[in-house]
Amino acid sequence: MAQAIRLHETGGPDILRWEETEVGEPGPGEARVRHHAIGLNFADVYFRTGLYPVPLPTGLGVEAAGVVEAVGEGVAHVAVGDRVTYTSGPLGAYSTERVLPADSLIKLPDAISFETAAASTLRGLTAAYLLRRIHPLQAGDTVLLHAAAGGVGLIFAQWAKLLGIHVIGTVSTEEKAEIARAHGVRDVIFYRRENVPERVRELTGGEGVPVVFDSVGKDTFEGSLASLKRRGLLVVFGTASGVPSLDVNQLNAAGSVFLTRPGLADYIGDPAERDALKDEFFGHVTSGRIDVTIGQRYALKDAAEAHRELEAGRTTGSTILLP
Repeated sequence: MAQAIRLHETGGPDILRWEETEVGEPGPGEARVRHHAIGLNFADVYFRTGLYPVPLPTGLGVEAAGVVEAVGEGVAHVAVGDRVTYTSGPLGAYSTERVLPADSLIKLPDAISFETAAASTLRGLTAAYLLRRIHPLQAGDTVLLHAAAGGVGLIFAQWAKLLGIHVIGTVSTEEKAEIARAHGVRDVIFYRRENVPERVRELTGGEGVPVVFDSVGKDTFEGSLASLKRRGLLVVFGTASGVPSLDVNQLNAAGSVFLTRPGLADYIGDPAERDALKDEFFGHVTSGRIDVTIGQRYALKDAAEAHRELEAGRTTGSTILLP
């Protein structure tokens, strides 16, 4: 029997249940994958709490890496024995094995481990579209990045440095500041004791930044707007603190600025675009230009504890669950 973490209700970490499950054989267009490592993402918290409503009961998790054990009719791009990763498709990654749509699967280069893949597929593709698709950033530009010591933040900062983009990163502690700087963040702002927009203005000669990348949401929204230069762009790609409210006149008052709330699915829905972003990211990882930091490892059955640490802001880099 397979094992999985499942939800029968929404709420806090204690509602996560460790259960035996029947996996079955893959149908047409499907594959069965045995997981070797599973990614923990803040979106998992949204599903658990009900912020992202889904029918219950349900599995949890959208990212994992493992080996294909069986394929259904019509599946040609992966085969039994292939090492794969994924970060889309239906919930259910918090499991020892599962059946899922085969078109979600991405073949892993031999040089990338299962743990690295589970820790970075979603974060790497997110950093890829933020840096390569959202705005025409150029070498010499300066941007503001919230949660700079998080999983996306550490990948983003390294990649931005490769592109010649200067990153101002917000962090909560000296420990996280040290980690962020080591991964390419040029200037650090301690958001709990410093005024973020004021510090951004100081660091940019009073101008502000052309783009703010904000995965925090409600708690940082007004400060993000105030950190932009005239006609700048606020990219809210996550809402860890909640969904901000918006009076559209705020965009005018902030200097005729722009706002977008992108989602990864819209940047990897086209297989060709997904492959282009994936190839660029994995290329940086295999060459050593980008290091994937796994800050925490938990047994899959201890997913509730991993959720508590993530929500409390006590994690750095990526967190993975091990079956």
